[in-house]
Amino acid sequence: MLEKILFIFATVCSLCLIQASAAYTVPPAKLEAIYPKGLRVTVKDDGFSLMAFHGNLNQEMEGLEAGQWARDITKPKNGVWTFRDKNAQLKLGDKIYFWTYVIKNGLGYRQDNGEWTVTEFVNEDGTPVDPANLPEPGPTPAPGPDPTPYNPPPVCQKSQTEVQGLRSVCQGALIFTEDFNKPNLDKLNQWDAEVMLPRGPDYPFNAYVKDTVTLDSGDLKIKPVLTESRFGDAYIDGEWDLTSSCTGQVGTQECYLQSSGANILPPVTSGKITTRNRFNFKYGRIDVRAKLPAGNWLIPEINLEPRDSVYGKQRYESGLMRVAFVRGNPPFSKRLYGGPVLTDAEPYRTFLLKEHLGIDNWNKDFHNYSMIWKPNGIQLFVDGVHYGDVNPGEGFYYTAKQHAVPHASMWLKGSIMAPLDQMFYISLGVRAGGINDFADNPDKPWSNGASKAVYRFYQQQDSWFRTWTSPELIVDSVNVYAL
Repeated sequence: MLEKILFIFATVCSLCLIQASAAYTVPPAKLEAIYPKGLRVTVKDDGFSLMAFHGNLNQEMEGLEAGQWARDITKPKNGVWTFRDKNAQLKLGDKIYFWTYVIKNGLGYRQDNGEWTVTEFVNEDGTPVDPANLPEPGPTPAPGPDPTPYNPPPVCQKSQTEVQGLRSVCQGALIFTEDFNKPNLDKLNQWDAEVMLPRGPDYPFNAYVKDTVTLDSGDLKIKPVLTESRFGDAYIDGEWDLTSSCTGQVGTQECYLQSSGANILPPVTSGKITTRNRFNFKYGRIDVRAKLPAGNWLIPEINLEPRDSVYGKQRYESGLMRVAFVRGNPPFSKRLYGGPVLTDAEPYRTFLLKEHLGIDNWNKDFHNYSMIWKPNGIQLFVDGVHYGDVNPGEGFYYTAKQHAVPHASMWLKGSIMAPLDQMFYISLGVRAGGINDFADNPDKPWSNGASKAVYRFYQQQDSWFRTWTSPELIVDSVNVYAL
């Protein structure tokens, strides 16, 4: 009974990974050395949606490093999850250090500090091999001060994934990981906080500043607040100069804004962090475990954004990929969207997004959001459930042309995935309002494109702010794997 209570508590706790680990034990992994060569790792299925194996040969793991072996398994077979390396050269006495990871009911669990020593070899069917027919011993090391036998690492199969600063990466390798288990934001050496007044193409009604981003017990929290709570009512009609620390384009309204009539300063102050200056990649799988913000006119930013404006930058010419997008208003929050945004205007703005209708509001709990970005398309998952595919066909240009997207011809100079065939970075943040993400309706305080949109939004502050029951974006972890 106690174990059941702990499990239920874990699903709603911000320390979910730590708490849930105490309530559920991952089934032990069975490792086998195959004759004449090969390694097989099996884990009995217990309703998992994914199993991952990470290991090193004769070398201890440094925390949760990817290891010489790093592979996600997406389907079980005959009630068993199996990882197999047919080229592994193992000898009696070899030791494998490893950890396993599974997703069960939308929650992730690890089995850490695994150790296994090769004491026998087995055939493909698992029967022991006669000791008289063991493989030949490995090569004898050359004379020298280190008598340790040479153990070649597993064969690395080159991935289609590209990572900035690396010549190549291996298939299935963990190329980026973040658990936010740091004392403060300054210790997050893979991220930078945005400090700016975001403008087009969506013109959100918020500023980004660093102090709205915090770390709390292994979670990233980004909480939007009212600007007047920071500076007072009069500040909305003043000026905002972020030039000294601005991450936008200095000399533009991204860094300095003077109110003028109905063009007031942003009534909301929020936050955003990115890997733009630290980590960029092309093609791969990204997994984000997060709890989305709840409140009228709030939008989570869990995106991949282009490092370079190869195809242009004014109207999403170079693309944007949404890993998870749910509007914060209760009537909308059962609808999850993921996929690319390739222009700012409808109908093509949302043409490629895939929708998944939830049983409950997506922002009530943590969920695992995943995107697999390939050279020939995109796959979308939530809690291990595959809910959408984005197929470029002969190229996004051809469907965009049918919807009169003016910049689509720029993509003809790229691959069929253009503009999504360049280096992208990860961004996490919260936005409020804007002119493109909420369709006009009688309950909406402003009209898209109206000259007084931000002022109309501000006028209705008392009505929408009281709906911000849980406005934070809370992120537990981010992992990126090579294809």
